[in-house]
Amino acid sequence: MPELERLSFSIEKPLMEKLEKLIKTSGYGNRSEFIRDMIRGRLVAREWESDHEAVGTVTLVYNHHQRKLGEKLTGIQHHHHHIILAATHIHLDHDMCAEVIIARGAASRIRELADTLRRQKGVFHAELSMSSTGTKLA
Repeated sequence: MPELERLSFSIEKPLMEKLEKLIKTSGYGNRSEFIRDMIRGRLVAREWESDHEAVGTVTLVYNHHQRKLGEKLTGIQHHHHHIILAATHIHLDHDMCAEVIIARGAASRIRELADTLRRQKGVFHAELSMSSTGTKLA
C-alpha cells in the first residue's frame, strides 16, 4: 500500500453537511475512502476526455425478434474485434435479450462502438460504463 498523506481543507458548512449525507447514503465507512473514490472517478473521466486507453462495458437490452438485429449487432462487434475482449449474451425472456460487451482501447473507439450499437432499431437501451485500465490511477 502506498504511503498515506494527511490533508486538511476548508469547506462551507452547508456543503459539508451535503458531503456527510452523501457519505452516509453511499455506505462508506469514512470520508477518506469516499473522497479517494471521487478523485479516482474524476481521473477516469479525464482519461476518457483525453482519449487514453480505457476499459468500457456496453450493456444492451433488445428484442431479438427485430428483423436482422442479431446479425447487425454481431457484425458491428466483428467490425470492432480489435477492441472487444469479451461479450456475453443473456436471454431475459422469450423476446428480450441482454448483451454485455467488454472493450479495451482508445476511449473514442469504445464510445463509437457503444453509439453504433445504441442506434440499431430494436435496441431498447444501451449504456456505456466507462472505466480505466488502472495505469493512470495509481
